[in-house]
Amino acid sequence: MYRQLIVIGIFLLAGTLVSSAQEVKKLDAIDSMLVAIEDSLAKDTVIPKVVVEEVEPSIVAHTVEEVKPVKDMTKFQPNPKRALWLALVIPGGGQIYNRKYWKLPIVYGGIVGCLYAMNWNNNMYKDYSQAYLDLTDKDPATQSYNMFLHLGTHIDDSNKDRYKDIFKKRKDKFRRWRDLSFFVLLGVYALSVIDAYVDAELSNFDISKDLSLKVEPTILNNRSSNNPLDGSSLGLQCSLNF
Repeated sequence: MYRQLIVIGIFLLAGTLVSSAQEVKKLDAIDSMLVAIEDSLAKDTVIPKVVVEEVEPSIVAHTVEEVKPVKDMTKFQPNPKRALWLALVIPGGGQIYNRKYWKLPIVYGGIVGCLYAMNWNNNMYKDYSQAYLDLTDKDPATQSYNMFLHLGTHIDDSNKDRYKDIFKKRKDKFRRWRDLSFFVLLGVYALSVIDAYVDAELSNFDISKDLSLKVEPTILNNRSSNNPLDGSSLGLQCSLNF
């Protein structure tokens, strides 16, 4: 009885050992298959360097474009030479370049006013010149001077010389005013050029907020005196901070 049980136990143990060995062999086979699969995947999924090199520059360029500093337009510093040339070529161009737009009505107002005065004085000069010529010639059909006479006034031999003198003085007066308007126009243009250049030149001028005047006592040395007692004297010193 015992022998039979021992034989059965031995058969069972042998079967267990055989099955365990088979399981170990299966696990080793599975491990080798997994290693082979991992090696094959590693070989097939390598990223080429060309792709990386093509992607990286775009990423860097995009990053640089995002962090590009914004230009601060409040710190604009005009170039004096450029402002000068713009003011010379275009009236008011220097003020526009310096961004002093409030000066444009002054510049253009002065230019338009001078042009209007020059045109009006020139027309009056031509009218009085023609009236003077019609009055001095001997053609009775030319009487343009009548437009300057009051209602009911006529020119005859008794007052002809007086009106000649009046028309001559008026035509000379309007001619002077026409020439003066032209020179004033040149002056306005020159002032606009100078203003544009000086304004651009002083745009970087540091104006301190400490504006003060101090008056304090001081000792003045009198070197011209030979007397040691008179070598110095008291006085006041004024100092201006700006």
